[in-house]
Amino acid sequence: MAYPDDLLVEDEQVVVHRHPHWKMLVVPVVVLLLVVGVASFLAALVSAQSWAPWAWLGLALAGLALAGRFTVYPVVRWRTTHFVVTDRRVLVREGVFTRQGMDIPLKRISSVQFRQGLLERMLGAGTLVVESDSDESLEFDDVPGVRRVHTVLYNEVAQ
Repeated sequence: MAYPDDLLVEDEQVVVHRHPHWKMLVVPVVVLLLVVGVASFLAALVSAQSWAPWAWLGLALAGLALAGRFTVYPVVRWRTTHFVVTDRRVLVREGVFTRQGMDIPLKRISSVQFRQGLLERMLGAGTLVVESDSDESLEFDDVPGVRRVHTVLYNEVAQ
């Protein structure tokens, strides 16, 4: 079964399943382009030197390390973060090797709010705030289609 279907109990239905908004991937893509551009420029600068192959190897290793840390890691983190609303609960899961998750039964949710700045409104993302019977409210950042998710979650809680 595909995620989140393997987490559902009998007769539970997925209402909304989202990853964080794609705007989280803008910085990793810019970093990748910068790393490739700077590494290519430096490789061209040292190409006339006798030690150029060693410099290229060092540049390649540094570029791979920077790209892995600032590009691959955020993309994998984005892909493995899930925000799921079912007809019984809200599930949030993140991580690949170390996984953390949270389940909030809909019966314990007292209110649902959303916040959007100007840029978030233009991109269709926002922050979803879920207040439950606990003392703290939970905030989920970069939820795509936050208005629709808010409406759906509110309707599920009201039932």
